[in-house]
Amino acid sequence: MLNQINFALAFALAVILLVPSSVQSQSIGPEQGACFIVGGGRLDSTIIHTFIKEAGGMDSRIIVIPTAMSDDPMQSDPGFKRIRALFSRWGLTNFDVLHAQKEAITKPFIAAVAEADGIWFTGGRQWRLMDAYAETKVMEALQSVLNRGGIIAGTSAGATIQGSYLARGDSRTNTIMMGDHQVGFGLIRDVAIDQHVLARNRQFDLYEILSAHPHLLGIGLDENTGLLIKGNQGEVVGSSYVLIYDGKEWNSQAQDYLPSARGQHTFYMLSDGDRYDLLNRKPVLEE
Repeated sequence: MLNQINFALAFALAVILLVPSSVQSQSIGPEQGACFIVGGGRLDSTIIHTFIKEAGGMDSRIIVIPTAMSDDPMQSDPGFKRIRALFSRWGLTNFDVLHAQKEAITKPFIAAVAEADGIWFTGGRQWRLMDAYAETKVMEALQSVLNRGGIIAGTSAGATIQGSYLARGDSRTNTIMMGDHQVGFGLIRDVAIDQHVLARNRQFDLYEILSAHPHLLGIGLDENTGLLIKGNQGEVVGSSYVLIYDGKEWNSQAQDYLPSARGQHTFYMLSDGDRYDLLNRKPVLEE
């Protein structure tokens, strides 16, 4: 009897893990607060002001996490010093730069993250963020930021890490789409996020992941462009495009986005101000 019960529990757990999270939850993005995913490159004031506004203004408490950039301690890495200088130039005064490896995470570190109004993850290699913070109390702290209406943002690696599937997560090279790290933070569920897509001619790379995991929504971010996500709706912010891989394309006769022909890989491009419904996987068309 005991073996039968254990088998039943194991089977039930397997079913839960295999069911896409969109079936388990009616929210793809954060139910409170916002996630802001940015495609990297040099960022203009539109991106910065959006982040600051969603965090609550210039006096908001901001935590910058540059762990994706390097494994080195903060004091020995010049990149961390550049990040501090950058945020100072933006006019922010109430911010701090925090970095720790998993074995060195302290209670003050966790508390500082949990009490922030906005979190900014820098670019670099997204697998470093998983190695440092996955399965730690930092994840609970990030969720508490969202629960209080704050914002979690990131550029390049800091954008990809927010998805459920970790594109380019291989620790050897960023050219491998499905590598030795394939799970992201999952702050935005049922998605795989790529970045620098047009600037680096990456616009076709997500097909590899989506062919293996067809239930995922693909989001490709070009440089200096982001998608601000609240609940199930995202809005494009920036000077270039967000590429959407949802198996649909524009049909001029129907004046709507309809499923692509079977076996055909397609994406379409949204620009500044365009909105997208992540749950129903369709652009929000203006009336």
